[in-house]
Formats: sequence, structure tokens, C-alpha cells
Amino acid sequence: MDWNHNVTLKNRTLLLKLIEKFSLDQLNTVPKGYRNSIFWNVAHTIVTQQLLVYGLSNTPLLVDSELVKTYKKDSKTVHEATEEELALIKTLLFSTIEQTKIDYDNGMFKGYTPYMTSLNVTLSTVDEAISFNAFHEGIHLGYILAMKNSL
Repeated sequence: MDWNHNVTLKNRTLLLKLIEKFSLDQLNTVPKGYRNSIFWNVAHTIVTQQLLVYGLSNTPLLVDSELVKTYKKDSKTVHEATEEELALIKTLLFSTIEQTKIDYDNGMFKGYTPYMTSLNVTLSTVDEAISFNAFHEGIHLGYILAMKNSL
């Protein structure tokens, strides 16, 4: 867990640095050829981590259901994020990962519902979900790095 935790924190630090370089208008822009904004991609990483780790462990999520609905898999940018939403996302980038480490270390994740990802990877344990999440977040970091050149 420690290695995956550190990788995820490093990725989220990069995400934060990237989103702080752009105006809210730029973060909300969906560049030509893309389906979602930079803001959506960052929020999506938070929601996906929650669903993969907490949701499939049948443990209450650390984020509210409206955030999940707006940024879950197969959603798309439907509204422009506000300054308040940006502030929330910046906080959740780190608070969710720190709490996950605490919850993991305290043995909170007892069971796990197996899940086949859209990349045809079957997750059978919370440890696999945590590992896969680091990979998933890397994909979205890549999208954001490509998108920034289109703004």
C-alpha cells in the first residue's frame, strides 16, 4: 500500500500543479478532439478512486453522490465548474488519499466485490483496486498533458 500511496500522491501533486497553471475558464474548456475538460479529468480521478476502493468494498464514500454522478465513468463535461468547486477538488485531491491510507491501515476494507474495468482488468481485492487506480490516474494525467497544448 505504501508504494501505491506514494505514487498516487505524486500523481495528484502533478495534477494540482497543472490545474494551478490554468484559469478556471481554461480548466473548463473542452479542447477540439476531446470529450472532457481538464477539470473533469481531475475530478474524475477523485471519483474513480472512491468508487474502486470504497464503493466496491461496500464502504461509505468520502465524497458526495452528486460529485460521483457528475464525474463517474462514462459521464462527460456538462457544466462549467465554479471557483468553489475548484477549491473543493483541490482539497479532495489529497484528503481522500490520506484518508484512504488511514482507513486501509486500520483494516476498514474487509470485503471486495470483483469488478471488470473498461480495460478488461478484473479487480478482485482492494489492493488490486488501489494498484489499478494509480495506473488509471496516470492515464488521465496523460490526457491532461496532451490537452494543455490545445488550450
